[in-house]
Amino acid sequence: MKAIEIMGLKKTFTSNFMLKKYNVLKDINISVEKGEIYGFLGPNGAGKTTTIKCMLGLISFDSGESFICGKNSRSLEERKKIGFLPEHPYFYDYLTAKELLCFSGMLFSIPVKKVKNKAKDLLKLVGLEGKEDLKLKKFSKGMIQRLGFAQALINDPEIVILDEPFSGVDPIGRKELRDLIISLKNSGKTVFFSSHILQDMEMIVDTVGIILEGEIIKQGKLSDLISHSVQYYEVVFKDVDESLLKSNNIGFKLKDNNYITKLKDFEKLNYIIEFIIMNHGKIVSVIPIKMSLEDIFLKEIKG
Repeated sequence: MKAIEIMGLKKTFTSNFMLKKYNVLKDINISVEKGEIYGFLGPNGAGKTTTIKCMLGLISFDSGESFICGKNSRSLEERKKIGFLPEHPYFYDYLTAKELLCFSGMLFSIPVKKVKNKAKDLLKLVGLEGKEDLKLKKFSKGMIQRLGFAQALINDPEIVILDEPFSGVDPIGRKELRDLIISLKNSGKTVFFSSHILQDMEMIVDTVGIILEGEIIKQGKLSDLISHSVQYYEVVFKDVDESLLKSNNIGFKLKDNNYITKLKDFEKLNYIIEFIIMNHGKIVSVIPIKMSLEDIFLKEIKG
């Protein structure tokens, strides 16, 4: 059973007094396994937030199906299994951090004593220990983001959905939130999150989906996408006569007394390795230089 499954999801918006329709989502299909981290990637306006809102039942969709743990995602019982952090969380300014989390816990009918202890643990978990009695109007954007993360975990959800969770968070905070997301996975939870910070996504996701203009244009295991995207091989070697390299048309550059050559052809790689060995050289390293998630993303959206 999939943790999240979306099939044939379509959504249109109308404007100009209902005279014009915009196809925001066009046949979206997403499959997320239990216990994995799914990264949802796309430029601004691609349809990431709309997809998430349709999945959560916050807005209706025109056609298609959306399931949480095999059941209709708009079911109240299924939504109890979800923790959600929106892209721009907004909380009442005059509540304290502890009051907000207690209020959120009460919405899930968590007993008062239990939710107070839970709130204390979560504030410590997201790096807001000692801020529990501070009014939210005094919180920075990054602190609000951390608090929103804590709020998303108050009901101990099976599935955590995060829309741009790293927005407004400093580098140290991003590292801490990445570690937190990984710890959620290690505890058996499923995490679905969108982000425009590709470096953060590449560090932690298992599966990635790229959406562009309302369509999924690429989806799969990150390890598979990157493993099939070798740009070239870099061979570092030494102790070969430089004149031999030039006479055999082997391009190179010299760095720290080592020769470095770059090869796109795998067959030529084998030839170079044999050449170095036959001429009594020493191979320092052979490194396949792969495309990063950013490279894959830019390649896909530019066509």
